[in-house]
Parts: sequence; C-alpha cells; structure tokens
Amino acid sequence: MTAGSVTGTRYAANFDKVRADPGRRLAVVADGMGDGPGSDEAGSIAVEVFTTEAAPDATALRAAVAELQNRIVEAGRARPDLTGCTLTGFVAGADEAWIVQLGDSRAYRLRDGLLELLTTDHTIAWLGIVHGWFEHDSAEARAARYRLTRYAGHPDAPEPDLLNVSLRPGDRFLLCTDGLTDQVPYESIRSALESRPAGAVKMLLADSLAAGGRDNATAVLVQVT
Repeated sequence: MTAGSVTGTRYAANFDKVRADPGRRLAVVADGMGDGPGSDEAGSIAVEVFTTEAAPDATALRAAVAELQNRIVEAGRARPDLTGCTLTGFVAGADEAWIVQLGDSRAYRLRDGLLELLTTDHTIAWLGIVHGWFEHDSAEARAARYRLTRYAGHPDAPEPDLLNVSLRPGDRFLLCTDGLTDQVPYESIRSALESRPAGAVKMLLADSLAAGGRDNATAVLVQVT
C-alpha cells in the first residue's frame, strides 16, 4: 500500500485524512466538509473508528460506520460549524475485499488494463447527471457537486454502500478524495496506475497540483500480489 496527501492552493490546511495499514489489509480516506475545526474533527474520528473497528464482514462494517456516525454527530453538537466528512474504506480478507462508501470520495479498480469506478458519488450532481436533469459540465452540475445526500455526520445517520469484490493478483485499487478526481482526468489516473504503480500516488498528487491544486487531494493505492 502507498498513501499520500497534498494541501493544494485553496486552503491553508489539509482537511483530508488518510490511513493505510498493510498488516490488516485496510485503507481509508475521509474528506472533511468545509474548512473549519468540525471538518478536521469529523475526518479524524471517521478514520480512527474505521481503522480500529473495520473487518472484512458486512455486519462488522455496518457497525463500524454506525459507531463513527454516532461519534461525529455527538461531536457536532458542541460546534457551531459543520461537522461532517466523506468516507471511502477498503478492507480485505483472504481472497475478497469490502469497499465502504459514504459521500463523494471514490474507489477505483484497475484490472487487466480497464480502470473502473466502483463507487457511486452520493451527491445531487450524480443523480442529476444520471437522470438527465442537467449536463455534466453545466453550472447546475458544478453547484450540485457540493450537495451531498449521504456523509458521515449526517443527522439521519445514513447507511453506507457496501461492495464486495474479488481479489486477483495484479489488481490495483485506488481510494481518493474528490480533490484528486475533480482535477486529474480518467486517462491520467489509468496511465499512472498501469505504468508506474510504485510511484502512482506521488504522480497523481503532483498532477492535482499541476492542474491548479484547487482542493486538498489524497490517495491510497492498494496492489494485490
């Protein structure tokens, strides 16, 4: 596993959180909502609870997300600013893995040269583009990117998407925040994962900065051997 994060030029601090634990075959990224203390605390709680309690089992993963939801909501009661974050996690067993999704960070898989987006963005923009409410590059779509339908810290504590995937030697999984995917195009992601896996995270983060660094950007690469 390889992980990295850059602050970019928009914010004075980095509100993304990341953890990679090769021993437990676990990785997670969280992207704080906004740029206040609540954003930072939500991401820290989400990553800590997921890292501590996640296991390659659907029941355990739902319980871990329920716990981090409760803790983030409780933390937000004492704050005037928004306390919430996205969460995309990966935890592997012997020959399969589970992907956990809340919000608009993402998980991709490169297998046999095909890069696939495995997760769904929980945003009004995703719904609008899929159902034809507006064009993907319209002003409406850009504004709707910031309207999340699910996230960690949501007052209704929505459940995550859980995706079970097989593991094959050579598979490469990328977990990343929207600061990377909003700035680095699909072909650049595929090329980095396919041609330079050892340096892919560093390359992708550098690409996000070269594109303007308009957001914090974070990535984890998991390679199946």
